[in-house]
Amino acid sequence: MTTVGIIAEYNPLHNGHVHHFNEAKRLSGADSAIVVMSGPFTQRGEPAVVSKRARTEMALHMGADLVIELPVAYALQPAEWFAFGAVSLLEATGVTSSLCFGSEAGALGELLPLAAFLAEESSELQAEIRRRMALGASFPAAYSAAAAAAWEGTPGGHGSPGGAEALLRQPNNSLGLHYLIALRRLGSAMQPLTVPRTGAGFHDPLQSGSSIASATAIRRLLLEGGSPAAYMPEYSMSILEREHAAGRGPVSLEDFRNQLRHVLVTRTAAELQLLQDMNEGLENRLLRVMPQLEQFTISGLLEAVKSKRYTHTRLQRLLVHTLLNHRKKEMTPSTLAQGPGYIRILGFRENGRKLLKRMKQTAAWPVITSPAGFSHLGLERDIQAAAAYAGAFGCPLRNDFYSDYFMPPVRV
Repeated sequence: MTTVGIIAEYNPLHNGHVHHFNEAKRLSGADSAIVVMSGPFTQRGEPAVVSKRARTEMALHMGADLVIELPVAYALQPAEWFAFGAVSLLEATGVTSSLCFGSEAGALGELLPLAAFLAEESSELQAEIRRRMALGASFPAAYSAAAAAAWEGTPGGHGSPGGAEALLRQPNNSLGLHYLIALRRLGSAMQPLTVPRTGAGFHDPLQSGSSIASATAIRRLLLEGGSPAAYMPEYSMSILEREHAAGRGPVSLEDFRNQLRHVLVTRTAAELQLLQDMNEGLENRLLRVMPQLEQFTISGLLEAVKSKRYTHTRLQRLLVHTLLNHRKKEMTPSTLAQGPGYIRILGFRENGRKLLKRMKQTAAWPVITSPAGFSHLGLERDIQAAAAYAGAFGCPLRNDFYSDYFMPPVRV
């Protein structure tokens, strides 16, 4: 039995995801598929529109055999650590044969040699990134420009001026490169595969006549009260409608404004400075603008704090780290480089039961179907994140706050 790995957020699962899933199965020739999926909060520093259980159910209806949670410690990180955590999980299963991701490039020809070069991350490259950031560039902009300049100065990158930076600035290419870098750093034998991104781009608006839209556009439509049925499989839409009727979505960052305001007005600058991503005086900047906001909203706070240096995504991640009280000392690079350390199962189909049985013999880390009796700081953070997420529901119940304890893995 061969198994293809897919890394996703399914926020929510739409027709583009179904296309990618089908192509991953076709290209890999795999008998089964494992999905590593973000939990309640996503890489852009936003809450998922519906819970991890609902999105797991969508993935299983699509055909995924097994869904594993990407711990919140990695789900809320820049591309490098997001990718490393997810690839580490697939590697740790001991049953994953290949990894398939979407990309604008649509082929590995340009991505593989660039990933091999960037995996080394020389001291010169690190210094150039710091230099560009000191001049006011955001980290993503500094990284892409510095990496492209370094690569184009090598024999392998010669002859394509500007090409590497353009490639790095495309979001799926950039994330795909970090998947490839993680594979190299882990010494993984998983075969990388890529599927060309089709239809709408990452930030493109909805287009009439098309059945594929970006998740960003779909989320915007949902939050505006519209129906994205034309862009989603029927089972995903049905689950969304069920969650909405139960008061469990769609969830947005604005739904956490009261919790965040409470944290920000009751913490000192010294206390805030201990939190993940709270660097370069951002704690003082936040506390300074808070009294200036006549009506507190998350969008208003972000608008007041943002600058060329701090991207919207970076600030959103900072706010979620603040909401969840994530400490810097618990998420250092050396700590993240050890990998998650556990494999949390969110759901499975019948074929997934066979994978789980194999994984009990092959997995490098404990395979967890229930947190009861298992102690790990990362898992405690995941449980805390799920409870905080439930606080955004209309009328959250005990089972919403403690779903990780009371609800078994989803089965379809």
